[in-house]
Amino acid sequence: MSATSELIFFVNGRKVIEKNADPEEVLLSFLRRKVGLTGTKYGCGGGGCGACTVMVSRYDRIREKVLHYTVNACLQPIVTLHGVAVVTVEGIGSTKTKLHPVQERIAKAHGSQCGYCTPGMVMSMYTLLRNKPQPNMEDIREALGGNLCRCTGYRPIIDGFKTFCGSEQSGCCQNGGSGGKCCMKNGISHKEENDICEELYQLDDFLPLDPSQDLIFPPELMIMEKKPGGSPLCFQGERVRLVAPVELNHLLQLKAEQPEAPLVVGNTTIGPKVLLKGVHHPLVIYAGRVSELSTLTWGKTGLSIGAACTLSTLKEELERATGEIEEGRSKGYLALLQTLQCLAGKQIRNMATVGGNILSANPKYDLSSVLAALDCTLHVISEGGSRSILLNEELFTDFGRTSLKPDEVLLSIDIPYTKPWEFVGVFRQAQRRELAFSIVNAGMKVFIKEGTNLVESINIFYGGLGPTLVRARRTCQQLVGQSWDENLLSEACRLLEEDVEVSPSVHGGKAEYRKTLILSFFFKFYMQMVLELTEKNVLASDLPLEYLSALKPFKNQVPQGHQSFQLVPEAQSSYDLVGRPMEHQSALQQATGEAKYYDDLPPVQGELFVFMVTSTRAHAKIIKIDPSEALKMPGVVTFLSAADVPETNQRLWKNNPEKLFADEEVCCVGQIIGAVVAESREKARTAAPKVQVTYQDLQPVFFTIQDAIKHKSFFEPKRKVERGDVDKAFGNVDHILEDEFQMGGQEHFYMETQGVIAVPKGENGEMDLFVATQHAALTQEVVALTLGIDTNKITCHVKRLGGGFGGKVMKIATFSAITAVAAHKTGKAVRCSLDRGDDMLITSGRHPFLGKYKVGYNKDGTVVVADITFYSNGGCTLEESLFVMEKALLHMDNAYKIPNLRGRGLVCKTYLPSYTAFRGFGGPQGLMIIENILHEVAVRCGLTPEKVREINMYRAEESYTPYKQLFCPRDMVCCWTECLERAGYQERLQAIQLFNSFNRWKKRGISAVPMKFGVGFSKPFFNQGAALVNIYKDGSVLVSHGGTEMGQGINTKALQIVSRILKVPLSSIFIKEMCTGNVPNASPSAASFGIDAMGMAVKDACEKLMRRLQPVMKRSPDNSWEQWIVEAYCQRISLSATGFFMGGDTLMEWEKGEGQPYCYFTFGACCSEVEIDCLTGDHKNIRSDIVMDVGKSLNPALDIGQVEGGFVQGVGLYTIEELQFSPEGVLMTRGPSQYKIPALCDIPAELNVHLLANAENPKAIYLSKGVGEPPVFFGGTIFFAIKSAIAAARRERELGDSFCLNSPATAEKIRMACQDQFTQTEVDRCTPSTVIENSWMTGSNQHYDQQRHTLAIVKTA
Repeated sequence: MSATSELIFFVNGRKVIEKNADPEEVLLSFLRRKVGLTGTKYGCGGGGCGACTVMVSRYDRIREKVLHYTVNACLQPIVTLHGVAVVTVEGIGSTKTKLHPVQERIAKAHGSQCGYCTPGMVMSMYTLLRNKPQPNMEDIREALGGNLCRCTGYRPIIDGFKTFCGSEQSGCCQNGGSGGKCCMKNGISHKEENDICEELYQLDDFLPLDPSQDLIFPPELMIMEKKPGGSPLCFQGERVRLVAPVELNHLLQLKAEQPEAPLVVGNTTIGPKVLLKGVHHPLVIYAGRVSELSTLTWGKTGLSIGAACTLSTLKEELERATGEIEEGRSKGYLALLQTLQCLAGKQIRNMATVGGNILSANPKYDLSSVLAALDCTLHVISEGGSRSILLNEELFTDFGRTSLKPDEVLLSIDIPYTKPWEFVGVFRQAQRRELAFSIVNAGMKVFIKEGTNLVESINIFYGGLGPTLVRARRTCQQLVGQSWDENLLSEACRLLEEDVEVSPSVHGGKAEYRKTLILSFFFKFYMQMVLELTEKNVLASDLPLEYLSALKPFKNQVPQGHQSFQLVPEAQSSYDLVGRPMEHQSALQQATGEAKYYDDLPPVQGELFVFMVTSTRAHAKIIKIDPSEALKMPGVVTFLSAADVPETNQRLWKNNPEKLFADEEVCCVGQIIGAVVAESREKARTAAPKVQVTYQDLQPVFFTIQDAIKHKSFFEPKRKVERGDVDKAFGNVDHILEDEFQMGGQEHFYMETQGVIAVPKGENGEMDLFVATQHAALTQEVVALTLGIDTNKITCHVKRLGGGFGGKVMKIATFSAITAVAAHKTGKAVRCSLDRGDDMLITSGRHPFLGKYKVGYNKDGTVVVADITFYSNGGCTLEESLFVMEKALLHMDNAYKIPNLRGRGLVCKTYLPSYTAFRGFGGPQGLMIIENILHEVAVRCGLTPEKVREINMYRAEESYTPYKQLFCPRDMVCCWTECLERAGYQERLQAIQLFNSFNRWKKRGISAVPMKFGVGFSKPFFNQGAALVNIYKDGSVLVSHGGTEMGQGINTKALQIVSRILKVPLSSIFIKEMCTGNVPNASPSAASFGIDAMGMAVKDACEKLMRRLQPVMKRSPDNSWEQWIVEAYCQRISLSATGFFMGGDTLMEWEKGEGQPYCYFTFGACCSEVEIDCLTGDHKNIRSDIVMDVGKSLNPALDIGQVEGGFVQGVGLYTIEELQFSPEGVLMTRGPSQYKIPALCDIPAELNVHLLANAENPKAIYLSKGVGEPPVFFGGTIFFAIKSAIAAARRERELGDSFCLNSPATAEKIRMACQDQFTQTEVDRCTPSTVIENSWMTGSNQHYDQQRHTLAIVKTA
C-alpha cells in the first residue's frame, strides 16, 4: 500500500502543506517557530498547565458534523493533524482588526495580570462557546479545569466568562435580589455607604457574541474527509519515522513486523516520556485514522467502545446514555462518569484514549480500577487472530507493562450494564480534586442475592498501592456468602489489612496514608451499600444520620464573591484616572496573544541555543568533564564550562559569591557545571545528557533543617531581636508551652520559565539582553563582570514577565551570564529558555522554616512571653537567605503586643539548591509561626483562637514593634473588626458547631487572623526609583521607569499618574519597556515597593515638565495640549525630564536589635471556612472574606486582583504545594504532574475582598500602599480553619485538641491527624467488639437517638 508524506491542515483559516514533516515536532513549536504565532505559550511541555491550549476542528464522517475541541499543543504531534483545522488565539480576534467577545471580557473583567496564561484561558472558553453558545456555570468550570493561573486567583476570569451565561445561569448576584436582576448589571450596591462601590467594570459595554463571525471549517477538509478510503501517511524525521495506517489490517501488519513500535493516538503518555524524559522510539505507529478503533456501539450486554475513543467521547456518551437507561442498569456508568469528571483536564480528556489509559498500566490512572470492578472485557487482535481478556489485576504485569503480546492491538472494551442487585462504588484521593493523578483510587462492585443482604460476589480493586493494579482477592473470596452488616465490615477490614500490602518504599511515599485509604474507601462503600439495601427493604439500617455526609463527595464550584472599594471624591475630575478601577494596560494584547514575552521575539539570523548541564550529585568533587560525545552530535556548536568564562566565574551578591559554573566541587543536585550550545533547542537538549561528568562523592550530605542542626551547619551571621526580659518573664506566668512548627517550601511556578536572549552587537563588546528579570541592573552588572567589560556596554531590555514572584531576581542573572558567555564565544545571538523541569530543579523557591518556641501565658489567654528560634533551609549558598530570615524575624510579632519577646534566626546550610526570594520574603513564615503559637495557646485555654488574638492585639495609638519602630494599629483593628462583621463570624461559628455535632465524618472549621506587614526594603539604598519622561512634538508621551511589569500593574498605575499630572488621555501615553539604557541602577521590582518608588519618580519627572510648560500654558490658555508642546519646542524648552525618588532612611541595626526597617506597615484581616473529609483528608474551601488596607487605592481593580492572587498563592503554600526530594537530594516534583498549585477547584466557593475605606498613607504616592506581598499570608486562614476542623473530629473521639499539624496541610496530614480506628496499626483493631467499642457504626453524638428518622428522610438529608 502506497504512502504519502504530504501533510495538509489549516491554521487560522490558512492552508498548510508540510512535506516531510518531522514526527518529533509538536504543534506548539510549529506554531511558534514556523508560523510565527507566539500567542500559544510554552508553560510545562507536559500538558499540565493549559498555557498552550488551541482549538482543533475535524469533520466526523460517522456523525456528519464538525467537532471542535481543545488540545494541548505541547503534546500534539503535527503529523497527527492531517485533515484538521487549528485555531489559535490570534485567529479569533486582535486589537488591529476586531476583538472576539471572549478576549474583550477577560480583559475588561481584570482577568489578565501577567497575561501568560490568558491565551490558553481564552481558547478554552472560545471552544466552549463554539460548541455551546449559551453555557452554564458548570460548563465553564469544566472548560477551564485544565488551565492553571498563578496570578489572578481565577475569580476575575470567571467573572468575565460568566457574562456569557446570563445572570440567572451565572449566579453572580448574591444579595438575594428578586426579579432575576443582577446587582452588578443594574448598578446596585450591597453597601449602604454612598461612596462604597462594588462595580469593577461595566457590563453594558461588552461586545455581543455573534457565532456567525467565527472561522468556518474549511470546505476542502470536509470534502477530503468525506472521500471513501484514504491513503496511509508516512513521515520520516531525523530520528523518528511515523506511519499512520487507515486500515486495520495494515495496522496489524505493522505491529507484526515492528512489535516494539508504540501505538499512539492522543500522545498524552508517550509524549511526555519523549519530550521530558528523552525516551526515543525509532518507529511510531499512529492509530487514530483506523476507524475500527473508534467505534462506539450499544448492545444487549452494554457499551462497546473502541480503544481509540477519547475519554471525552466516553464521558459525553455516558452522560447522554445515563439519562435514558433505567437506573438499575446504569450504576456502573454513573460510577465511571464520577471518575471521568475528575480525570485530567478537558484538553487531556479530548486527546487521551480509553485504550491508552488502560494499556499505559499506570496504577495512578483511575480508569483501570473502575473498569476492573465492572468486569469489563478487552478485545485484542493481531495477525494471528483475536481473543478476549477480562480486565483485572492479571492484565498488568509491572508498572507500564501488560500481558498483551507485543504484536497485539487493543481493539475495543466492553463495559457491561449493571444488574438490578449489583452495586458500584468508586473512590479516589489526590493532591487536589481535579487535574491531579490519584494517590490511591478504588473500584468496588458487589452482587447481592436478590431479596436478601447476602453477598454473592464482590470485586475490590485498588490503584496507587504499588506498581500494578491490586485486587483484594482473598478478601473478596472470604466475604462471599456473608450478610452485609457490621460483622462483614469488621471482617473485611481485618482481611484487607492482611490481603493488601503497601511497601514502605512505595513510589511517591505516604505508605501509612495509603493503607488508611484502603480501609476508608471500603468503609465509605459499606455505608453506601447500607443505604442502598435499606432502600430495597432487605436491611434495617443502623446507619447514624451523622454518617451520611461522608457519602457525598465535595462538589467543585466556580468562585463567586463581592469586591468593594471606596469611590474617588465627587470633586475629582472625570479625566483624573487615579483611584479608578482601570483595566491592565496590556490586558487586551495579552488576551489576543499580541503581547510579547522574551521567548516570543523572532529569532535573530544564525541564532543558537544553550542548554544547561547540571550536577547529578549532591556533594562531590568534580574529577573530569568530558563533552566529547555531545560535541559529536549533529548541530552541536560548542560546550561551555568555567574555562570559557572571559573574566569572573561568579555572581556576586553582598559579598556572597556564587559560581556560574561549578569547576571543582558541586554542592547540590542541579548545580550548573556546563552548557551545550547548538543550532536548535532540541539538539542542545538532546546533547546535554551526553556530557560525561566523573565525580568523587564527598561527605557529609544532608538536606533537612533537622540534619543541619545536628551537624551545626549554619551560615553567618545569626540574627536576634528581643523586647523585655524574656528569661525573667517565664517565672511570672500561669502556663508554659514548648513546641515546634514546621513549614515546607514552595515553588514559584511562574507560568513563563526563566530565560534570556543575548545578542552581541559586533563592536566594542556591546551586547543586548532581552531578559525575563525583576532586577535588570543586577543582571547587567553580573554579565559585565563575567565578560570583563564595562556595564555601560550591556543593555538589558525587559518588556514584561510571565510572572515573577521573586524568583526572577537572582538566578536569572546566572543564566544571563552563561548565555552571554555563549554569545561572546560564538559571536552569534544565543537564546536560553529553560524547560519547566530544569527551571524547578535549578532555581529552587521559598525557604522551608522550622520554629522552635517556648511561650508563657496566663489562663485568660494573655501571652506574656515568647522565645522563638527560627531555622530556615538556605540550601548550599547563602544567596538571599539572610534577608529572608531577617524579614521573618521582623514579622514574628504580627499584630500582637507580647511584652517579652525574643526571636533568633539561623540559616541552615544544606546540600540542596539555594532557596531564594519569594513573594512575602520570609513574612509568610514568620507570621505563620506566631499565629500557630496563639492558636495553641487558645486551645489550652479553652478559648477560640480569635478571642486570644483579640486579647493580645496591639491597641495603643502609638505602638512599637519589638525592634522599636513606631506605628499606629488603628487601621489594623478596623480591618479586623470589619472582617469579622462582614464574614458573620459569630453566627457562622455557631452554625459550624451545629454542623459538626450532626456530622461524624465531615467537619468544618473557621479561622480569622489579622496582619501587620512591613512594606519596603530594609536596606535603604534599594528604596529609590528613577524615571524618564519624554514628550514628542505630536503631544505623545513616552515613559520609562526602573520597574518591571510582571502582572502587578506597575505600568498601568504609572500611566494613571502621568495622565493626572500632564492632564492627557491614556491613549497619548506609552510605556515601551524597562531598559537599563534609559534608567540605570534600578532597584529590583520587589518588596511591594515598585509603584511606591517608580510612581514617585514618574510623578517627579512629570511635575518638572509641567513647571517648564506653565509659562506656555498661561500665555495661550485656550490652546490644545499638542499646540502647547509645539510652542514649547519652538521656544527651546526641554521636553524630556528625569524623575527621582529617594525613599526614607530605613535601617535595621542588628547589633542593637532595633531600627526602622520599613517605610510603613500595611494591614489586613481574613476569615476563612473549610470543610474536611475525615476519612480521606480531602478538604473544600467554602468561603473567605478579606479586608485589606491599601491606603487610598491608585487602582482598586488591580489592588483587589493582587489581594486575590496573593491569597490563592498562600492557599497553595499552606495546603497543597509540597516539594519532594529523593534520598539523594533530587527534586522529584519538577512539573505540574507532580507539583500542584491551586487550580480552579481549590478556590473558595465564595471569595469576598473589601478595600478598607478612609485609609490613608502619607508615606507613599497619593496616600496609597503597596499590596503585592502581604495577602499571601491570608492563605494561612485556610490552614487554621482545617486545624480547627480536625480538632472537632478529634474531640469527638476524645483525643484532645492539641496535635501536630505542620504546613502544608495536605490531604495526607489531615487524614492522619483525624485519628480513628482506620489509622491504627494493630491487626486486632477490627474485631466485632472493637468495632462497637470504637463506634464505627454507633452514633457518637448526643443527638443520635433523636435523629433516627425514616429512610426517606435519610435519603433527603
